[in-house]
Amino acid sequence: MSIQNKHFLNDPSSLVLDSLRGLCAINPKLVLDEKNKSGFLPLEFSRNESKRRLWLVVYLGTHDRSKVALLCGGGSGHEPAHAGFVGEGILTGAVCGSVFASPNASQVRRGIELIESEKGTVIIVKNYTGDVLNFGLAKEQYASLHPEQANQVKFVIVGDDVAVGKTQGSIVGRRGLAGTVLVYKIAGALASRGESLEKVYNIAQWVASNVATIGVGLDHCHVPGTAKSSSHLQDSEIEIGMGIHNESGNRRLHPNPPLNELIPELLDLLTSTTDPERSFLPFQGQEKLDETTPTQSLLLSLLDEQADAPGWKWSSHVAPSAKPQLAKPAPQIIRRAFEAPLKAADPASFKASIERACSAVIGAEPEITRMDTIAGDAVLKKLSQNTISGEDLVGSVIAIAQVAEETMGGTSGALYSIFFFALAQGLQSQPNIGIFTKNTVWCNALTYALNQLYTYTRARPPSRTLVDPLAAFIEAFAQNSGADPVEALNAAVSAAERTRDIEAKAGRSAYVEGNRLKQERVADPGAWGVKTILESLLN
Repeated sequence: MSIQNKHFLNDPSSLVLDSLRGLCAINPKLVLDEKNKSGFLPLEFSRNESKRRLWLVVYLGTHDRSKVALLCGGGSGHEPAHAGFVGEGILTGAVCGSVFASPNASQVRRGIELIESEKGTVIIVKNYTGDVLNFGLAKEQYASLHPEQANQVKFVIVGDDVAVGKTQGSIVGRRGLAGTVLVYKIAGALASRGESLEKVYNIAQWVASNVATIGVGLDHCHVPGTAKSSSHLQDSEIEIGMGIHNESGNRRLHPNPPLNELIPELLDLLTSTTDPERSFLPFQGQEKLDETTPTQSLLLSLLDEQADAPGWKWSSHVAPSAKPQLAKPAPQIIRRAFEAPLKAADPASFKASIERACSAVIGAEPEITRMDTIAGDAVLKKLSQNTISGEDLVGSVIAIAQVAEETMGGTSGALYSIFFFALAQGLQSQPNIGIFTKNTVWCNALTYALNQLYTYTRARPPSRTLVDPLAAFIEAFAQNSGADPVEALNAAVSAAERTRDIEAKAGRSAYVEGNRLKQERVADPGAWGVKTILESLLN
């Protein structure tokens, strides 16, 4: 799997600064402290290159200083964390380092000073060595410089990743991942309610100790401005528990499993109480509740409480349902009954023609598209159910139109569906007919359907679309009043073949690689599908 080495940015060294300036520009409640950023310090992006290392503070300028303040931070590159969660009802400030690089203690201390409040401050960081050391050092520096505030700053470390087992992570503990955001939200809602420093800290600490997450990586991430590198994962391989800085995970799976197999495996890693390496949390009735344990109703209410931050914009406020609510199935379109349905002169021959067309479309799948295969299967199913038969031509044409609408999708499905519905209208008032036996009737109905199709598409021959062979067939068929269907078929085949040499004027090819398709003489798939259907109907 290739690593993305192209990026939309001004310069790697200003990436974080540019991003935070944009964040604050669209959110006037936020303030960016960039005057105190560091100068040039070495940061190894590649063996022989160093870039400017920046530490910046984003904080809520409208913070109520009579309430507990919350500060977070760490290396950038994990957006919307950390600055994206700064806002009313959640975080008060965030200290942002360069991509994957922790801010230094001086800048963190600056962040503490910018948001300090009468009730104190809770610092929340992910369990990574650089973050813990630098934010911890800043806390101690602040306490030394402001001894009267020494007990007013609390420190919470979040380690929620269950990918690394207890033996391997015995000293460093679990890594910090997305569970940190839940700590932000619950602590922020408590602070917004005006709760004490001790309560905000204690519940934040409880949540940090009782949250578990697991992630899956498709590929390792790439820092803009670094030397190009290759992936350690194969194209069809994923890694459970890959760290947010490309650290090794739990294991790799090959080939990529479907989600309905992957999710249960991830849930087992989170909730297992029998795995000695990963039974981190007391699930399945093993909770040891005491007076310091927050109630479920309190935690849910804190999560649901309104917050105003780019990274947390919506809460459902209701428990998830076991099954999603589904709309009732739409009733089938019922055609108005006439005195007598149109009947083919030879119903068996009519059905056989439709079956040949469907089978031919399926057989030509590599040259057309998988959508046509699905449609062919659906029509064959309706034939087997006798929904499409020679006993009711108009009803059969409508059934084919419904298949095109429901199973093909995209532009081709809409065009086919419009054409067949219009063809049904053209046949509505006709006497009993057979397939291409009373050809004048079919000429009129087909011409009517083509004109109706032209109402909804600007494609006109030659356009390198399915309209080319369709129009060629109908126009040739009408010119000789249906006397020679084979001549009309030949006109359609020629029109489909000519799409190899036509510059696209309509359809998807008009926007993407139209010249290349012409140079390589690639026929239009839609036109080829019409050719295949007509050949099968008339041979």
